[in-house]
Formats: sequence, structure tokens, C-alpha cells
Amino acid sequence: MIELAFSKTGGLIPAVAQDHKSGEVLMLAYMNEDAWEKTIETGLATYYSRSRQELWVKGLTSGNYQKVKEIRVDCDADTVLLKIEQVGDCACHTGKRSCFYRKVEDGSLVMDE
Repeated sequence: MIELAFSKTGGLIPAVAQDHKSGEVLMLAYMNEDAWEKTIETGLATYYSRSRQELWVKGLTSGNYQKVKEIRVDCDADTVLLKIEQVGDCACHTGKRSCFYRKVEDGSLVMDE
């Protein structure tokens, strides 16, 4: 199994989900070792929910699954980049395609649509 630096980061590592075709960054979530192993095993993005304190297969309840096409690991082995195929219209729990739908403009947050 690939060694990631979970102990260095308190047991959770950031996982960036990026559309494998367009390069659009869709979301940031966290993985613990179990989520990492489940993602590798199933090919579906699986995260650790910090609020619910449990594993979370993206799309299990919404139908907006993330099929993992490629995984990259950063130089410190403490962050992963999941290049995914987003199945369904949205990655964000708000119903938006990306969680990054707001931008800072003149010191304020504005919708970027």
C-alpha cells in the first residue's frame, strides 16, 4: 500500500477533487486511512466527514458520485489530488457544480456564475 503521511497531519489529509477533463477544481475534502483505502479499493471518491465523524462515499445519497480516474500525491505525501469524473451535475452540497463558486472582489464575496 502507498504510504501517506497521516500521522504528520493528525490522521486526516486534504483531498482535492478535480475534473479529469477540464481541470476545474470541484471541491476539497479530507481523507483518513480508511477513506484512502476505500477509494483505492472501489475507485469511488471516499472521504472522511469531520462533522459526522464517519466515512462518506461522495454521491451515496445524492447520486453525484466521483469516479476516480487518476490519483496524484504531493511531494510531502500529505495531500492528494483526485482527478475524477463527476457523475451528476454537482460536486458541492449546495447544488453547485463546484464548491468554489464565490470569488473575492473589492473585499467582498460575490457569486461567480
